[in-house]
Amino acid sequence: MRDEEGPRLSELVVIHTGGFARETVEVVRAVNQQRPTWELLGFLDDRPELADTWVDGLPVLGPVSELERYGNAHVVVCAGGPQDYFSRRQIVDRLGLPSERYATIVHPAAVVPSSCTVGPGSVLLAGVVTTTKVRVAAHVAVEAGVVLSHDDVVGSYATLGPGVCLAGTVKIGEGAYVGTGAVIHKERTVGAWALLGMGAVVLDDVPPAEVWVGVPARRLRAVDLPADLAAPGTSPL
Repeated sequence: MRDEEGPRLSELVVIHTGGFARETVEVVRAVNQQRPTWELLGFLDDRPELADTWVDGLPVLGPVSELERYGNAHVVVCAGGPQDYFSRRQIVDRLGLPSERYATIVHPAAVVPSSCTVGPGSVLLAGVVTTTKVRVAAHVAVEAGVVLSHDDVVGSYATLGPGVCLAGTVKIGEGAYVGTGAVIHKERTVGAWALLGMGAVVLDDVPPAEVWVGVPARRLRAVDLPADLAAPGTSPL
């Protein structure tokens, strides 16, 4: 849509209404304050009790299936807490949209040098720092205050909680969830769909689909992967 006296804005729909979705909306508003970019249409959420309600000043437009009503609007999928961190990929798979439909949302107070890349559908909150040659793949949630050091690679659908710190040349596998304040030693790998607890200090490689907790981090149990996810591999992306 083009404002009568302003620039053309790209329409944007946010999928889910949880905490990270609301934080993403605040990032969009911060982006727009610096340079008008996005027209926020509202949220989509499958929970029926949210139909026809408003969240943080934006309407809940209906379930995810209602996206068809919004033409070529850009999308950002913000589902995926620690109890259900598979849901972001499940929603993206369900939508089947081309990558260009997904918005990449980076807070103006994040540091992303030109040597670093951020994939479609990923969100970086305020205070995130990427140093040099960091690769963040698609649909990654990077919460406030995360530090990504030289040559880190973060696979698609991963989540990095607030205050996470990755030393250099760390590889985070597809869909892995790294809890608040976790620290990962240089040159370590966290396997696909692994889950690291809050404050974990990771000194060893973490295999795919395992829960690790503590200081230093140790294996707690296996992850109960949903049947619709591919078997975890060893590739970070």
